[in-house]
Amino acid sequence: MPTFAERAAPTLPRLALTAGEPAGVGAELIVRLAASDISADLVAITDPTLLEHAARTLGVPLVLEAWKPQVRSAARAAHTLRVVPIPLAAPVVPGQLDVCNASHVLTALARAADGAANGEFDALVTAPVHKGIINDAGIAFTGHTEFFAARASCEVVMMLAAERADAAPLRVALATTHLPLSAVPTAITRASLTRTLRILDRDLRTRFALPAPHIGVLGLNPHAGESGHMGREEIEVIAPVIDVLRGEGMHLDGPLPADTAFVPHRLAHLDAVLAMYHDQGLPVLKYAGFGHAVNVTLGLPYVRTSVDHGTALDLAGSGRADPGSLLAATRLALELAARRQPTINA
Repeated sequence: MPTFAERAAPTLPRLALTAGEPAGVGAELIVRLAASDISADLVAITDPTLLEHAARTLGVPLVLEAWKPQVRSAARAAHTLRVVPIPLAAPVVPGQLDVCNASHVLTALARAADGAANGEFDALVTAPVHKGIINDAGIAFTGHTEFFAARASCEVVMMLAAERADAAPLRVALATTHLPLSAVPTAITRASLTRTLRILDRDLRTRFALPAPHIGVLGLNPHAGESGHMGREEIEVIAPVIDVLRGEGMHLDGPLPADTAFVPHRLAHLDAVLAMYHDQGLPVLKYAGFGHAVNVTLGLPYVRTSVDHGTALDLAGSGRADPGSLLAATRLALELAARRQPTINA
């Protein structure tokens, strides 16, 4: 099936949307997205009753249409969604988690991932899931990123990007994702770091149209190890990988001390920063752009973006959830899908 970029007919790109945790704000955000002027064929993969309840909560109209893959659309009316129905296992109370619906969440993710992989959808945009309740249901789950990587049998990189009014976009990628801090040092090996940097460099070139991306690579330890006095990972793992990849033509700075890597004069020369662990880089990114930042999974054979926030159980059912990040994720998904190229895993 041809991709969006390959089709000559003036039809809308198809975006698969997953609502995430049913008791969270995902369905409300999707209904808000449907009310926008986004020029895309929006296909929600969830229980239709969840969307209908969200529309009543928000007090906005919503028209749900059956998903027919053979039907291509040249325009979408506001407040319209097409739906691939994935039934809930139990009734939903906004803000109240229920282990019974964990399987619903994963079934929706699997359906969306498979459709994106086979070309049924041009990109996949996800609302937040609640990792804890899925694990409470007895299902091992560490996050969207790991789930999609396993389903596609490929290596991936998690990257968040935030537009900034007075500067170039801030992009922060992760060498490790959802791991306890105690597990991070052993997870960073020369092989894993090499794979991560190759995927990051390749996707910045092909998907973000940066012909010679400049990447800052953070150290693991304070002061990037202080010449070995505060840890030797920089000397034994990170610096050797940087040296090899520079020899292959990559533009890399590092290992950089994390506490000064994000100062404006340094960021001005970087297209992306690779942090060694989740809370080393993402607090800075979210401080700079929370509410309109986008999570992108690099390395997949399809485009996947997501919001930069969690399920917001405290806001569920109130109608006050801000759709800004989902709108940004959708716009970036359309941009990336338009220039999508086949990728080969490093």
